[in-house]
Amino acid sequence: MSNKAYDLLVEDLSNLGIDIEQVKTALKNQHIETPSWGYANSGTRFKAFAWPGAATTTQQKLDDAAMVHKMTGITPTVAVHIPWDRPADDDYDAMCQYAEAQGIRIGAVNPNVFQDDEYKLGSLGNPDPAIQERALDHILECCNLMTKFKSDTLSLWFADGTNYAGQDSLRGRKRRFEAGLRTIYQHLPANSRMLIEYKFFEPAFYSTDIPDWGTAYAWALKLGPQAQVLVDLGHHAQGVNIEQIVAFLLDEGRLGGFHFNNRKYADDDLIVGSVNPYELFLIYNELVGAELSDDEITSATAQNVAYMLDQCHNIEGKMAPIIYSVLNCQESYAKALLVPRKQLAEAQRNGDILGAHDILNNAYRSDVRPLLAQIRREMGVPSHPIAGYRASGYEEKIQSERGLADPSGGFQ
Repeated sequence: MSNKAYDLLVEDLSNLGIDIEQVKTALKNQHIETPSWGYANSGTRFKAFAWPGAATTTQQKLDDAAMVHKMTGITPTVAVHIPWDRPADDDYDAMCQYAEAQGIRIGAVNPNVFQDDEYKLGSLGNPDPAIQERALDHILECCNLMTKFKSDTLSLWFADGTNYAGQDSLRGRKRRFEAGLRTIYQHLPANSRMLIEYKFFEPAFYSTDIPDWGTAYAWALKLGPQAQVLVDLGHHAQGVNIEQIVAFLLDEGRLGGFHFNNRKYADDDLIVGSVNPYELFLIYNELVGAELSDDEITSATAQNVAYMLDQCHNIEGKMAPIIYSVLNCQESYAKALLVPRKQLAEAQRNGDILGAHDILNNAYRSDVRPLLAQIRREMGVPSHPIAGYRASGYEEKIQSERGLADPSGGFQ
């Protein structure tokens, strides 16, 4: 893209009353957290296809996350999953120091209470008190690890549910969950938060213990201000208006974060923006509008949202798809920043339906590539990150050094 294209865009924005320097500052401050598990060999429920060079240790995952940050400039943290990322010698200090030496930090901590055989009937919702206690002990361990990692986010997703009517008491499972979440909340480190994720089905197919955003929201209200809702874009039924959910939770001060991915049918965990880029833009439009809101709670909530990827790259490699996801989020955010808010608000007040719709869509149709190339140059990262990654030789290096291996874990 030529500088002429960038200059023309700046002129157009100036005519709309949009300050280009404010837009650039916001884009430079954007923060997308990548998932450690996204760099490893993971796959669908049917099959995980091994990828040459995929990370098999947490150290390698951190190396890969650092490379993504080097290419994009906006991914300074990596989420970890315990016990997948547990150090072999439990030396979490060394793990943190290694991450920082690579120019990144540990972000959200994700407990795992769905993988072990004991969790066949659930974790906190399990009818067996001993298994409830086992799950609770692990999550409380993760609360302690947050302090070691200097993390302020505990990300909670549960596979709990039932497959058959009558299998268990639905009210009983609700009460067990409330008791467990209350205990977790009481053990959160100061100035941290717990994000409650929901999913309407899978792996449970009759009932899921946290089936929707309303359940997560109700529990967050019961628990207190350190509890918020996490929205995963793949965890809704077909046709659900996710941006409306986002708007509601923002206005209530209870939107905590996102797990970005994309879906066509169910929880497909595809590259975010690959199937429905317009939806991603509309979500960001609500977020930007909330950031600029005169309402202090709404604005503060929007400015504190945790933006995280949660994707499964099974056939398309690991590193490049994560970079693509980051770029798609960056592009949607840039377009949302170009919405002329005053004009949009005026059209909405006047009941100008097509006018308001056109204002929004004009921003969506904007070619923001010259703008993004410019800010990347100013940030000292490749103006075309995918091309930069391919030219770096990193893919060939890790394929040669790591080879082809089955998934494994541990910091080495």
